[in-house]
Amino acid sequence: MGVRRAIDIITGVACEHGGVETLGALVHNRQVLGKLAERGVRIVDDLSGVRGNIVAISAHGVGPEVMGEIAARRLEVIDTTCHFVKRAQVAAGKLADAGFYTVVFGDGGHPEVKGILGWAGGKGLATTDAADLARLSALPGKLGLLSQTTQIPDAFSRFVKSVLDIALVKDAEIRIVDTLCHDIRRRQADTLRMAEGSDVVFVIGGRNSANTRHLFDVCAAVAGTYQIETAKEINPEWLFGKKKIGVTAGASTDDETIDEVMARLEELAQN
Repeated sequence: MGVRRAIDIITGVACEHGGVETLGALVHNRQVLGKLAERGVRIVDDLSGVRGNIVAISAHGVGPEVMGEIAARRLEVIDTTCHFVKRAQVAAGKLADAGFYTVVFGDGGHPEVKGILGWAGGKGLATTDAADLARLSALPGKLGLLSQTTQIPDAFSRFVKSVLDIALVKDAEIRIVDTLCHDIRRRQADTLRMAEGSDVVFVIGGRNSANTRHLFDVCAAVAGTYQIETAKEINPEWLFGKKKIGVTAGASTDDETIDEVMARLEELAQN
């Protein structure tokens, strides 16, 4: 929902203004970005690359420092930050204000996670390995645990349990905030049920998309799984001897790409 909302907003702004610049990639999907580029959407790596007086923020969000710089430059901002990401940002800010050291379960290099840590006032870290906390020179007495919105719920639960094992022997105060995206959670649960009844599964989406990668991990645990970006990547040999084919897609995968994959699979199945 957050991704599609962002695409709809940016497409409308680009049509109205004859183009628009986005701070970083709007979504992690090459096919969608290519179509947006045709509509005049241009990606800039940082604010120094902005040529016009309008800049759009992707669904992944940004930290307060970036928002401050945008205001200082008096740029008009089109904020398409997903509301689930905003919720995580607000939670990080409240934890920081209450004196908590924020630990984000997620990929530290992902723009969403960077933004969340920014709202934590720089007092925190991102990791998927609880052992990283044990390596700190001094474990903070107050720990706040959040998750990147697209992470797998079971994985976050295991992470929390590991942190508890490390921290509870040090008289730490721990606060856990559920910041997982409800849409992604339902998609993962539905995908798992589908994969369990499939002989092979295709996950459609960008290879640098976090939520697509997590869908792949969910499926790969129970069935033979292939991640593809387009129908052209399908190898007919993958279907030999398979009777039930499961298909799912990342949040940023457009309907046209999904339809093309389905048409190709149906064609191969008939042959």
